[in-house]
Amino acid sequence: MSDLKTIVPPGKKIDLHDYDSADTGQFESKESAQIKLAAGITQLAEYQNILYAQNKFSVLIIFQAMDAAGKDSTIKHVMSGVNPQGCQVYSFQAPSREELDHDYLWRIHKCLPERGRIGIFNRSYYEETLIVRVHPELLTAQQLPHVDLPQIWHQRFQEINDFERYLTNNGTIIIKFFLHVSKSEQKKRFLERINAPEKHWKFSADDLKERAYWDDYQAAYTDMFNHTSTDVAPWYIIPADRKWFTRLAVADIICSRLQQLNLAYPQISAAQKDQLLAAKKILEQEN
Repeated sequence: MSDLKTIVPPGKKIDLHDYDSADTGQFESKESAQIKLAAGITQLAEYQNILYAQNKFSVLIIFQAMDAAGKDSTIKHVMSGVNPQGCQVYSFQAPSREELDHDYLWRIHKCLPERGRIGIFNRSYYEETLIVRVHPELLTAQQLPHVDLPQIWHQRFQEINDFERYLTNNGTIIIKFFLHVSKSEQKKRFLERINAPEKHWKFSADDLKERAYWDDYQAAYTDMFNHTSTDVAPWYIIPADRKWFTRLAVADIICSRLQQLNLAYPQISAAQKDQLLAAKKILEQEN
C-alpha cells in the first residue's frame, strides 16, 4: 500500500479534502483484500505474543472518526486474532462529574496499556480539540480558571504533543488512526441503521445533530492533524468509504509499526537454562 497517501507528514500542513475517502490503493476487489487481511491478523497475533513475553513496550492505538465511519467494526475485525488477555479497549464518552473535576488527561492515565499489552482507544483525549472546539460551550463545565479562545486549542495541541512524547519516551508506541468517511457515505450508513431493525440501537438523534456541523468538524480535524502529527506519533488518515479496505489498511500499518520494534522473545540466563535441563531430566525419569 505504498502508493496510498495515508500518513500526515509531521511539520507540514495538509488539507483533509485532499485525502480520498474512497481510495482502495492497488486493491480492486474485496476478496483480494480479505486474503491479505487474514495474513495480517495472523501476523498481528504473533507480534502480540512476543510483545507480551518481552514486556518492554506497550502499544496504544487511537481511533478517531466521524459517526458511522466504522471504528467498532474495524477494531472487531483487525483485533479478532489477538489474545484478549493482552488487549484492552476503552470507549470515551462525555466526561463524568468526577472527571470534570480533574484535568482532561486525568481519565486517560487510568486507561493506558501496561507493558506488553495493546490498548485501544475508541475516541480519545483528542475529543478535547474536536467536539469541545465545535461546541465551545462545553468548556464551561470544565471549570477552568482561565479560557482564552482560540488560544486554548493550540495550548491543548502542545499539551497533547508533550504527553505523547512522554509516553513514547517511557516505552508506549502510539498509533493514531482517523477513519476518513465521506458525508455521502455517512448518510448511506445512517439510513441503513434507520431501515434495519437490528441496527436501530446504533442510531441516535444526536448523530444527526452533529452531522449538521460537518464542515466545522472537518476544519477542526484538519487543524488537529497539522498540529499533532509528530515524528513520535504521526496521524494516519485511512479511507473509510469501503470498510473492507479500512480494515486491511489499519492492520497493515499496525503490523508495520510493530515490525519496526524488532521484537524478540526474552533470552534466558545460563542459570535458568540449567534449571530447564534439570526439570526436563526429572520429568523424563518419571514413570
